[in-house]
Amino acid sequence: MIHQVVGWLRAEARTGRGQGRWAKWIGRGWARVSYGRRIEPTWLELNHHAVTITDLPDQFCGFRIAQLSDFHCSRHVTPDYLNEAVDLAMSQDPDLVVLTGDFIHRGFKYVDAVAETLGRLSAPAGVYAVLGNHDFSVRNALGFRRYRHLHRAVARALSARSIRVLHNQSVCLERGHATLHLVGVEDLWSRVCNLKKAFAEISSQIPRIVLAHNPRTIEFLAGERCDLMLSGHTHGGQVNLPGVGRPTLSRKARRFAAGMYYINGSHLYVNKGVGFGFRFRFGVRPEVAILTLVS
Repeated sequence: MIHQVVGWLRAEARTGRGQGRWAKWIGRGWARVSYGRRIEPTWLELNHHAVTITDLPDQFCGFRIAQLSDFHCSRHVTPDYLNEAVDLAMSQDPDLVVLTGDFIHRGFKYVDAVAETLGRLSAPAGVYAVLGNHDFSVRNALGFRRYRHLHRAVARALSARSIRVLHNQSVCLERGHATLHLVGVEDLWSRVCNLKKAFAEISSQIPRIVLAHNPRTIEFLAGERCDLMLSGHTHGGQVNLPGVGRPTLSRKARRFAAGMYYINGSHLYVNKGVGFGFRFRFGVRPEVAILTLVS
């Protein structure tokens, strides 16, 4: 079989046809690689979604939530680029801004830079955040931390810029006499995620918006009401090849790769993120998401 293929290639080369075909194949491949590295990683996409919430108070109908996630501020994901995402989010006049983790890629160097950039965000109902696995310096489900106090530095820097970080806790958002619960849980890989604590002492009769960096958190709700969970973490795999899918994601991660899902009565939105781990995206543009609540 190999000898037959080699013979065919030699014949094609002698006729000149093979050279043209190989040139086209190499040219197309190089163009895709160049696009995936130079253009798409910072080509921001604005996505709008309407989310139906059961028993949503009239005062919250049309309530607009801007979600940004997975910034990975670093030498490659610069504050200048992140400022573009901030400007895009603010141009939508959101009622609430939520940030769902992975503010830095690794180490302490860019903690203040990302906090300073995101500190420009504002909304009438406030700006809230939860931490991601990179903020805890955790790279896998085993929970080993390279920088043990990194998450504290990230939380302090964000808090100093009026971004409230939720640590397995909830707050009440109010409009007139109506309320909405906003719940924030720690990252699933951090070993300190505590859903029971996060949902303690809040009414199941009031709609709940849950912030959780890892979308698989929805598998551990244990019957708790969750009308909408906002997550990130996957980056959508960063690569989505036609006919192949998302080769960088595990089978379990592909279950909640990107976009909107409906799981056991709960909406789950998985944001593709603003930044990236490695500088390459193909078919998975970075995004700012606007989610509008409707009854």
